[in-house]
Amino acid sequence: MAQGIGWALYEGIGYDADGQPDAASLMDYTLPRSTMIPDIDVVLVQVASELGPYGAKGVGEPPAIPGAAAVANAIRDAVGARMLNLPMRQHDVLASIPEA
Repeated sequence: MAQGIGWALYEGIGYDADGQPDAASLMDYTLPRSTMIPDIDVVLVQVASELGPYGAKGVGEPPAIPGAAAVANAIRDAVGARMLNLPMRQHDVLASIPEA
């Protein structure tokens, strides 16, 4: 969840007029900290895979993919702005609100 929220709201590299990145190192790159992530209730759904040994299946980064879509849909429901680019920073959301 934290990775999906980070991708949706914080992580991104912009470039100046000369094409130089504004985040030259991880010191300049915003990654979500524990204070930036809400409390999350985890519900495990265990469904064995027929393809993996002993019912195992791959886990890791794939669950992070729907996080950005969920945040974009929450923004759309809350303020009517359809966000199409990541990260969805506050100034981008404000500029995308209809009639703003």
